[in-house]
Amino acid sequence: MRIAREEPVSPGLVTAGFENYSFQHVALPEIDLRHVSLGVEFLGKQLAAPLLISSMTGGTPEAGDINRRLAAAAQKFGLALALGSARAAIDDPALAPTFRVRDLAPDILLLANLGAVQLNCGYSYSECMRAIEMAQADALILHLNPLQEALQPGGDANFAGLLHKIEDLCRQLPVPVVVKEVGWGLSAEVAGKLVEAGVSALDIAGAGGTSWSEIEGFRIQDDALRQVALDFREWGIPTTEAIRQVRRVCTGTPLIGSGGIRTGIDLAKAIALGADIGGVALPFLKAASHSKEALHTDIRRFLEGLRIAMFCIGAQNIRELQSTRHLIQTLSRPGGEPIG
Repeated sequence: MRIAREEPVSPGLVTAGFENYSFQHVALPEIDLRHVSLGVEFLGKQLAAPLLISSMTGGTPEAGDINRRLAAAAQKFGLALALGSARAAIDDPALAPTFRVRDLAPDILLLANLGAVQLNCGYSYSECMRAIEMAQADALILHLNPLQEALQPGGDANFAGLLHKIEDLCRQLPVPVVVKEVGWGLSAEVAGKLVEAGVSALDIAGAGGTSWSEIEGFRIQDDALRQVALDFREWGIPTTEAIRQVRRVCTGTPLIGSGGIRTGIDLAKAIALGADIGGVALPFLKAASHSKEALHTDIRRFLEGLRIAMFCIGAQNIRELQSTRHLIQTLSRPGGEPIG
């Protein structure tokens, strides 16, 4: 948490790609700003806005405090919340309280979280159910982080045969399974395999936001290995590209767009590119570490930015934002090229 909050942990040489898109301003939107609706249904739950507070932390007293602050905010604003990896509490049940937030957020879409690679390290249905029950979660995220594990001293880098194990869990678990990357993006090929295996939703978690190779670089003591981590600054599929790739292949799959979303306008672009909701982590971690008021202010900034962006392109609801003709790709030529 300290590294993420205090050090430069964005990749620097690769961006999420939102700067390559803009909305064509509609001077006569023919709608009333007061009637712009952000509401959306995701995984069977009604959200007041298409925003997920993405997986961050757990397992320490400070992490528990932050999780409870995030949960209370999610309840207040009607957002979804994904907890950090429950591995610490599975291995040490004394840490379970840091993941228990349902008392503060009885109505939200709440997602538990485990590393998919743990299925090759002794975890199975039993441990997944413990993570779900501990959090009283509505769904389980299995995160994919091969680059992080490869760089991490003592990391678990045996990803062989995981797809079959994920498929088995999708058949066995009583809640939806969501698979996400942690910041280098899901490709269309991987996404297609996961959907065929029975995964209920995907979080593309593209490159351009928080980089775990950068974070690991700050943690590594060996100079040569630290340089290896730095060499991966340009690695990954940018968020905007990952959203477009995956949506083309997985047309009906619930899709979370995350990775480098830093404003409500970015959130609007992610949805217009094909995501159903967007995920944000680092800005909310920093705000929640400061105070409840700072967190609430930041969430309001995202939601108002989204609402006004929708108003200024004449999109009265999220469905209209998803089908807008006013998102322009500006990278290829000065005049812009409509998307879709």
